[in-house]
Amino acid sequence: MKTYTYTEKKDTRSGFGAGLAELGRTNPNVVALCADLIGSLKMEKFIEENPERFFQIGIAEANMMGIAAGLTIGGKIPFTGTFANFSTGRVYDQIRQSIAYSGKNVKICASHAGLTLGEDGATHQILEDIGLMKMLPGMTVINTCDYNQTKAATIAIADYKGPVYLRFGRPAVPVFTPSDQILEIGKAIRLTEGTDVTLVATGHLVWEALEASKVLFEKGISAEVINIHTIKPLDEKAILESIAKTGCIVTAEEHNIFGGLGESVARVLALHKPTPQEFVGTNDTFGESGTPAQLMDKYGLNAVSIVSKAEYVIKRK
Repeated sequence: MKTYTYTEKKDTRSGFGAGLAELGRTNPNVVALCADLIGSLKMEKFIEENPERFFQIGIAEANMMGIAAGLTIGGKIPFTGTFANFSTGRVYDQIRQSIAYSGKNVKICASHAGLTLGEDGATHQILEDIGLMKMLPGMTVINTCDYNQTKAATIAIADYKGPVYLRFGRPAVPVFTPSDQILEIGKAIRLTEGTDVTLVATGHLVWEALEASKVLFEKGISAEVINIHTIKPLDEKAILESIAKTGCIVTAEEHNIFGGLGESVARVLALHKPTPQEFVGTNDTFGESGTPAQLMDKYGLNAVSIVSKAEYVIKRK
């Protein structure tokens, strides 16, 4: 069994900051906008090196989306930055009308997603943003798992034509993907091979799926782990090839099970190969205040829950 280790933990938002800074040096059309959260989005280096290409919009997120849409008309590639809640729920009308409807080349970059925003509580945590964004026609949705993958995704979306929602987080998490990777939008990554159960995970839950696969291996269960960084367009081929071997699947995400990755996978299975599936995610609930670790444990977004769901779904085969 292939195993993964890490030597450090870093927050994925810093991966975004590093990727944006690199784009500032290599792509003169990239511009950045922020809604008064420069430090939280780690945009300092880009601003230091490219002050003329940065726009501080202030706490006016709807205005930020409108300005970003307008900048694309002149050939610019705008990257907007604020918390995931403010990047989606607060400005859904502006994204739908000004960006998605007209296919504007805006990169909506959203930090502090999911429960792991932590102590700021339910009003700032958002667990429905993937659903909101994937339902918009033409919107690409990416949810990265660690620092390196977030940096690679930030760089990749600059060359991708059309609106993109890039989701990342606040806490320091294990860095386990290659530092020199080139992210291929819409292409899942098989991390481990297995024959008994498929574990499909996105974002912070990818590492938890890898940890779960180790526990399952010790129990004599062979788990295949797939990293779904692109939720839309979804790599249906990778999912179908895996479940053809394993015959069952568990999806894991830091998001509501209604509208997230799990439902996208369920649609693929229903259309092509009905297969037993179990879901790890929040169950039709808002979050609450607490440390990221406390919240992930309370809401069952961890390796323990993935192991439990895997054992159960195997019995359903």
